Amino acid sequence: MTAILFPIGWAIAGAAAGWFVRWGSVRLAVLEGLEPGHKRWQELGPPILAALVFGVFAYHLGPVPLLFIRSVFILVLVQVVFFDFEHRLILDRVMFPSMALAFFVSLLGSPWWAGAATGLAAGLLFLVLAVAGSAIFKAEALGFGDVKLAVFMGLLLGPLPTIQGIFYGVFMAGVVSVGFIVWHRSLKGTIAYGPYLAAGAIIALYLLP
Repeated sequence: MTAILFPIGWAIAGAAAGWFVRWGSVRLAVLEGLEPGHKRWQELGPPILAALVFGVFAYHLGPVPLLFIRSVFILVLVQVVFFDFEHRLILDRVMFPSMALAFFVSLLGSPWWAGAATGLAAGLLFLVLAVAGSAIFKAEALGFGDVKLAVFMGLLLGPLPTIQGIFYGVFMAGVVSVGFIVWHRSLKGTIAYGPYLAAGAIIALYLLP
């Protein structure tokens, strides 16, 4: 019974935390001079997704301190998913503190430098892709918010899980891009990559030993 009740309780806590994420995102949008949306997916999405992911992680990990740590990072990724979908923007006000926290946690791993090295490598890779994409396509293929998200993923996940998370994110973005092209019958238009990278990071975080 406890094995079921605890994930349910943690999912409820996730829903409450998701509401806080939405509240904070609205305040951050105002600070950035953006107009917060009021569609149902914008308001209900963060608490619903946070509740689902919290429940799954709680069932997977059980009542251990690691669950709390990963839940904090889950909330960061949930914020990125919905804010980037809504405003096509990944906020420095969110990413820099999150990167600092992920860096601190990465120092507890073995070897202690793996997270920092992975974050640096992932960030450089995405920076090169962003610059090259802008030069080739004369438009922003990847934003610098995606570069910071890649650094965060590297710090949080470490070498192999970061590769997995990026693969999942790119795959999901590719599927959506193909669907967008088929639906609109046009190659014009762009999608936000941040939500798919963040979703890939959540999957990799779940699979992380």
